[in-house]
Amino acid sequence: QVQLVESGGGLVQAGDSLRLSCAASGRTFSNYALGWFRQAPGRDREFVAAITWSGGSKYHPDSVKGRFTIARDIAKNTVYLQMNSLKPEDTAVYYCAASAQTWVVTSKSMYPYWGQGTQVTVSS
Repeated sequence: QVQLVESGGGLVQAGDSLRLSCAASGRTFSNYALGWFRQAPGRDREFVAAITWSGGSKYHPDSVKGRFTIARDIAKNTVYLQMNSLKPEDTAVYYCAASAQTWVVTSKSMYPYWGQGTQVTVSS
């Protein structure tokens, strides 16, 4: 079965950077899309970034474009989310997710596999 384990969260100050990691296991991910979502208290889970495992196509919504970058390391079976110029409004639990699709997937309803999440807190 698919297992996703996130790491790299923490407490940082506004303007700092963090890199989140998502270690994926359980199957071959060549026909999968991997995504990052975040959820702040009292809010819906929000799409942050997605990448296709095979071709590396990626998408970032306007809310994080230019600050966040998704990447994958096929040899390590790991997906990363590099977050720069962090803002207090980026504070949330960040989740990694996997979907058996070969294109970039932005809808959380199309992701059946989820990690446990990692907390990111940005102080002002």
